[in-house]
Amino acid sequence: MTDAQLGLMVATPIIIVFAIALRRMGAVRTTGAVVAVAASVVIAAVLFFTQ
Repeated sequence: MTDAQLGLMVATPIIIVFAIALRRMGAVRTTGAVVAVAASVVIAAVLFFTQ
């Protein structure tokens, strides 16, 4: 596993946690949080498997 892949495995859950926290605080709508989580997972998966 490369450093980039390890970074993706660390950064993606952090993004997901922030999206959930922002949703719970009412700063982001549910749709926005879902889109942010889905986009980060898709981007991380693509980058992870193309490294």
